[in-house]
Amino acid sequence: MRRADRLMALVQILRDGTLHNAADLAAATNVSLRTIYRDMDTLAASGVPIEGERGVGYHVTAAITLPPLNLTMTEVEALHIGLQAVGQNADTELSQAARTLSAKIDAVMPEDRARAPTGYGFAVYPFADAARGFQHLPMLRQAIRTRQKLRLTFPEGSRTVRPLQLDYWGRLWTCLVWCEKTKDFAELRIDQITKTAILPSLFVDEAGKTLADFNRR
Repeated sequence: MRRADRLMALVQILRDGTLHNAADLAAATNVSLRTIYRDMDTLAASGVPIEGERGVGYHVTAAITLPPLNLTMTEVEALHIGLQAVGQNADTELSQAARTLSAKIDAVMPEDRARAPTGYGFAVYPFADAARGFQHLPMLRQAIRTRQKLRLTFPEGSRTVRPLQLDYWGRLWTCLVWCEKTKDFAELRIDQITKTAILPSLFVDEAGKTLADFNRR
């Protein structure tokens, strides 16, 4: 398993919010304890809101707030895209301002990290290319609202899905879907999508294929 895929698998395990010890995580991903410790440090440095410590366990916190503001997912998306865009601007002063602003925002995010902030909107390896997926977010959000099926294309091929929910993991966006190819739920990384197409067919709730079914499972 590639490291990026393993880190995504760890996020999926931790997303239930319960405490997972390192030994169980190592067994689930078939790696050593030392590797799990490094992976937890990498995820935290990439902005995934992980809490925990060696010998105790780890869990992901769900809060995305900027005191005293409560941000919606759309507002966080807009902030994220804006910081990325300005941070890559050719104007040195604006680019530097975006980075210092991101550091200030990172400092007040409700995430108790063990290491120093890395700058909101400027992720480190392995999610540094997450901005590539921003272009797909509006269409994904629209399809979720209108309950339309999507054809998502990845480097390895395409799949038809029912989009159910967008999730934000500290600079990494994923989309929870029901995949008609695998006949199961899947958590797809937005940055790995190369093309998105809305299909004309709508979908209705079916037993075993809804967000509620996923949450229960």
